[in-house]
Amino acid sequence: MRVVTLRICFVFLLSITGFGQSKKYSIHTAAFYNFENLFDTVDDIYTNDNEWTPKGVQNWTIEKYHQKLQNLSKVISEIGTPESPNAPVLIGGSEIENRGVLEDLVKQPKLLPFDYGIIHFDSPDKRGIDVALLYQKKFFRPVTFSNIPLYILKNKNIDREKKEEATNEEPTVTTQNNRVFTRDQLLITGFLEGEQISIIVNHWPSRSGGEKATSEYREAAGKLNRKIIDSLQQINPSAKVITMGDLNDGPYNKSIKVALGAKAKKAEVPEFGTYNPFEEMAKRGMGTTAFRDSWDIFDQIIITESLIKPDFSSFKFWKAGIFNKPYLIQTSGKYKGYPLRHSTNEVGFSDHFPVYIYLIKEM
Repeated sequence: MRVVTLRICFVFLLSITGFGQSKKYSIHTAAFYNFENLFDTVDDIYTNDNEWTPKGVQNWTIEKYHQKLQNLSKVISEIGTPESPNAPVLIGGSEIENRGVLEDLVKQPKLLPFDYGIIHFDSPDKRGIDVALLYQKKFFRPVTFSNIPLYILKNKNIDREKKEEATNEEPTVTTQNNRVFTRDQLLITGFLEGEQISIIVNHWPSRSGGEKATSEYREAAGKLNRKIIDSLQQINPSAKVITMGDLNDGPYNKSIKVALGAKAKKAEVPEFGTYNPFEEMAKRGMGTTAFRDSWDIFDQIIITESLIKPDFSSFKFWKAGIFNKPYLIQTSGKYKGYPLRHSTNEVGFSDHFPVYIYLIKEM
C-alpha cells in the first residue's frame, strides 16, 4: 500500500466503494497500552510502591527504569504502522505511577518528534497506578477532561484463599463503608482536526479474588461507562465516543456484553449503541494477555454507533488490530509465546499487547 504525505496530514489510497476506484483518506491511529508497572525509582510514602525501588524486591534501578521507558517508546512509535506512517494520535495508558513517568516517557527520542501532550489524574488505587491519555498536540485539542470515580462496595462472598491468579492489584477497601477504591475512569472531550470526539480511558477492577466473585465490580465499571456515554449522547445525539482500556474481562463477559451493551457485529449495533471489533478476534483465538496458557483479550477499544456509519465525510472507524510484533513476545522458557514482560533478568515491555483502531476521513 503506497503512503504519501500531504502537508501535515497522513493520507493513503484505499478502495472502499466496491467499484474499484481509489480515494484519498486522512488516517489516524487511536491506541491503548497497559504499560505494566511504569514506576519511577522513588518511594512514594502515600502509596504501596516499595517493591519498585532500588531496595525493593524488583531491584528497580534508574538504569532499569530508563530501559523500560526506551522499550515503551519503541512500541508506541510503531503502533499502527505500516498502514499509517504516524505514531498514534491518541494513546490511552494504564498502570502509570504518576505524571512524572509520563513526562519522562514522552521525552524519549523515539517519541519527542510527535510532541505528545498528557492528561492524567492520580487515582485512589492503593499502589497509586493510574490511567492517562497521551495525544499529539498538532492533531488533537482537548477541551474538557475529568476523572470519574467508580463507587463499588466489597463483595463479602470473595474467598481470598481461592484466588484464581496471584496479583498485587487487589484494591483498597475502607473499613468504614467497605468501599473498594479502584481506578477512576478518565473522560476527555476535544477536537480531532476540528471534529469533536470523546475518549474514556479505563482500567477496570482486577480478578483478584476470583473471576466470578469479582465480576460485579467490572459490571459496575461497565454500567458507569454506559452512563458516561449516555450523558454525552444526551448532549449530542451524534457524539463520537471511544472507550478504551484494560477491562480485565473478555469481550464476551457481562461487564461488556450486558452492562456496556457492546455488539460484535456492526449490523447488530442499534442507534446510540456500541460496537466492539475485538469480540470477533477473541472468537478466532487471538489475545492480548495470557494466563496459564489461556489467551484472552482484556485490552479493548469500543466505539459508539456514530463512528461506524457508512459516511466517510467525517472521521469513522476503519479497522482494529492487536500490536504483537515478534520483539514483544517471550522466545524461551516457561512463558515462551507470552508477552515479554519484566523479570529479574530482563527489562521487558508489558504483560499485555497494545490494541489500536484506525479512524479515516475522505480527503
